[in-house]
Amino acid sequence: MSTPRRYADPYLAGVCLGLVLLAAFVFAGRGLGASGAFASSAAGVVAAASPSRAAANPYFARYLAGDGPWREWLLFEIAGVILGGFLSALFAGRLRAAIERGPNIGRGSRLTYAFGGGSVMGIGAVLARGCTSGLALTGGALLSAGSWLFMMAAFAGAYVFAPFVKKAWR
Repeated sequence: MSTPRRYADPYLAGVCLGLVLLAAFVFAGRGLGASGAFASSAAGVVAAASPSRAAANPYFARYLAGDGPWREWLLFEIAGVILGGFLSALFAGRLRAAIERGPNIGRGSRLTYAFGGGSVMGIGAVLARGCTSGLALTGGALLSAGSWLFMMAAFAGAYVFAPFVKKAWR
């Protein structure tokens, strides 16, 4: 097995992400975000199981209008993210089945922390009516004061908790 290549330059990746965001505004008429794809999928599943319940729920009803939940463009965005991540790992020689973890944390604990953190982020996305990518990227690009406040709070929280999490990776 060959040695994996270094990760992409973060500045170049940031510029590319900005260009993708600009293209989303130009071609789709809206910015990037991920939580809408999951909400649209949930609406489709609920509508398949109980159409009357889904239509009566205001949260799901907005995803069921128009062409339906399975034609939401964010589903294609998420599919592109998954495909892009797979191809990036493949081309960089980093495609393998493994659980990334530090020497001081077991597999079960690592998966528990990842699931817990993802759950907190998901609940936050529902409460904020948007995910971090939608808030930070799209809202930040539109100079939304709430988005910039969110980004500052997210970075501040990361700096506060980083020393605690860092111990697991040493």
